[in-house]
Amino acid sequence: MSTKHRTSQKWPVALFTIGVFMAGLDNGIISTALTTINDTFGVSPAWGAWSITLYTLGIAISVPIIGKLSDRFGRKRLFIIEIFLFGIGSLLVALSPSFIFLLAARFIQSIGGGGIFIIGSSHILATLPKGQQGKALGMLGGMNGLAAVIGPNLGAIILGITGTWQWMFLINIPIAIFLIVFGFFKIEETTQSTTKPMDFAGTVLLALGILAFMYGLTNLNSLALFESMMKPSAGPFLLIGIVFFIIFILHERRVEERNGDPIVAYSLLKKRLFQITLILGLLSGGFLAGIIFIPSFVQQVLQVPVEKAGYWLTPMALASGIGAGLGGYLTDKAGAIKTIIYAGFIGVIGFVLFPLWVDSLGPFLIASVLAGIGLGILLGAPLNVLVGECAGSNEEGSALGALSLIRQIGLSLFPTLYAGFVAGAFTNISPVMKAKYGDLGLDHVNGEENYGEVIEQINKITDPKTRLEALDTVSNILKAGFNQMYITAGILALFVMILGVYLSSRKQ
Repeated sequence: MSTKHRTSQKWPVALFTIGVFMAGLDNGIISTALTTINDTFGVSPAWGAWSITLYTLGIAISVPIIGKLSDRFGRKRLFIIEIFLFGIGSLLVALSPSFIFLLAARFIQSIGGGGIFIIGSSHILATLPKGQQGKALGMLGGMNGLAAVIGPNLGAIILGITGTWQWMFLINIPIAIFLIVFGFFKIEETTQSTTKPMDFAGTVLLALGILAFMYGLTNLNSLALFESMMKPSAGPFLLIGIVFFIIFILHERRVEERNGDPIVAYSLLKKRLFQITLILGLLSGGFLAGIIFIPSFVQQVLQVPVEKAGYWLTPMALASGIGAGLGGYLTDKAGAIKTIIYAGFIGVIGFVLFPLWVDSLGPFLIASVLAGIGLGILLGAPLNVLVGECAGSNEEGSALGALSLIRQIGLSLFPTLYAGFVAGAFTNISPVMKAKYGDLGLDHVNGEENYGEVIEQINKITDPKTRLEALDTVSNILKAGFNQMYITAGILALFVMILGVYLSSRKQ
């Protein structure tokens, strides 16, 4: 049953927006509490990082499947189920008696939180007329940028007031209850009944492929990217994942030929517009990954104290929220393809300014805001609208799920590449400093985690002028690594713009 042009969607859009914001907050909040959680359960930082890694894997696995289930069984029903799972997962995290229990609870959280954006976006595409979709999708996209700003700060506030990390997850419970109650009464169901059996084989193939491929990505070594692909913990899993994806596509073609109900329609995967949209989704993941290194850049290149470096993520994150709203407006007025071109153009300028101009906080602010606006425009609405143009009736969820999966792969792959650039610059610190200032005890410095030790050794230099020169030397060495990263991000933005121009030429 379609509700397009029939009923007001203000309440549903508002509820979806709150749900996306709640799920987005969770990522920022746990980053604040990660050390405290590790200390509570007595686990190492490497083992503790699995509370984030497992959440990422759960989202990657769930988004395409939840998208299909929402098309098949109804977006209202799936939204309520997703919120319920996220709320239960949050409660279980807070009550965890052991770290293994916490990991299981985080996985439940990821299954619940991963599909909220997909369900909300597909509901908008299915219910709103085309001229109103961009604004609503922009609101959903803007919540991710806003949550990125508020999450870490809110986590620090809650931790400071309560003195316990459990309350960071307990605050999700009343929000989840509110969304379930009002979702039940205010969201009208959007689905078409089908008697075709569920494609369980396709679901299993896709889940196994995602799990293997994403696990392989998480085990790549940024210092030795290609060498790590040969190791048993990475390369074989990447290959197994690709094999499963190929089998999945062949299986989906067979299911569609037999008039079944595939997870992702093979006819959709064959469309050139959808293929290019998926490439844009992968690039947008790399675009988004550039944000992760902003605090490190501010601390290590601009030499802002570590306790204040995180705040400098705020302008870029806020700009991405503004860009998401702007992208929605432009999509409604100028169309999705032109909006993609604008996003790529602004992104190129923003990222290229880092190596060419940024040497202090003033230029950094301008460059990061431009990069954030370009990112927000791209993530907010245009790609989702393109997916809506590709997908058939009641296939919006599965198509958006595929796009979200590709973006998640980009968001996992490109940070490894970027970290390699920065880590490579670290290997130059020891020989350069030794040649200029003698033995400072930096021979074993080979990674970003040793930055504090580098500064500690430099601070032992008694002559103030020499100490400042040494700090500038380290800053310039590391800037070369960050420059490679931002140039790569700028190239990705350029590819976004080129693909937009290509799509525009095909439309004419």
